[in-house]
Amino acid sequence: MQPEKYLWNESWVQTPKAMKEVFGGMPRSRMALETGTHSPWVSRILSELGHEVIVAHARNVRLIGESRKKDDRLDARMLARLVRIDPQLLAPVKHRSAQAQADLMAIRARAGLVRARTSLINTARGLAKSYGERLRGCNPRNMNLEKAQELSPELKTALEPLLGEIESLSERIGEYNERIEQIAKQSYPEVARLTQVKGVGTLIALTYVLTLEDAHRFGKSRDVGCYVGLQPGRRNSGQSEPQLHISKEGDPYLRTLLVQGAHHILGPFGADSGVLGSGIGLGSMHQSGCRSPSRTGCV
Repeated sequence: MQPEKYLWNESWVQTPKAMKEVFGGMPRSRMALETGTHSPWVSRILSELGHEVIVAHARNVRLIGESRKKDDRLDARMLARLVRIDPQLLAPVKHRSAQAQADLMAIRARAGLVRARTSLINTARGLAKSYGERLRGCNPRNMNLEKAQELSPELKTALEPLLGEIESLSERIGEYNERIEQIAKQSYPEVARLTQVKGVGTLIALTYVLTLEDAHRFGKSRDVGCYVGLQPGRRNSGQSEPQLHISKEGDPYLRTLLVQGAHHILGPFGADSGVLGSGIGLGSMHQSGCRSPSRTGCV
């Protein structure tokens, strides 16, 4: 067996222009890269240049992730060896299209604003409690400057700017809600079918559609539940079949939205349906009963 020979080793600036200059004149090749922040656009550019691109699932390639001798050069060599032997060893990942990624950015940006608003509300409530007072009401959309009128003058002076920022964030979130509705109506008609389920709104449905993008890549509908990490783990041995937690693989934000929809269906606002019955039959709302409507929503 002949020893391995490395024909080319180079570093370059990771920009679209530099990628096209480096790989544009290269003969068609099989290329491997790990999942990461840059892998979606890098894989698209390399594919457009005519190369065969394999995107390795970084979490599943243990020869790289758990190596005790790890650096960029050794990782690249290991990727090259694995992709030459069998690309399936890399657990290949298919990135979504540029349009789907652009549409999903509006949802991700909205989620960032929601997290920021939640953090500010918790800060405001904590400061009020530490001073022996309270901000009344649980609805974050009603957390505004009017709430400061109920407070003592000292606390009002301290919290007014904070409550003003919370009110501003709520307005920006409302604008994103309108944009998400518009994206769904203009480009994704299948969202209307998904929102027929009570407890599934445009946000959940559009996130689901954009995350899956190509539903035909799943052999059967129940594979989707596994794809988003709602499949219980398995560690059976003999007669022992313990009930384990869900795998939590896949997109965590979509999984969070599906569980929120399941809580709505199982809660006091959920309408009578087969999904509700299956959840109640399986157990408590916080364990397998909650997971069942989530998986049913996936399939």
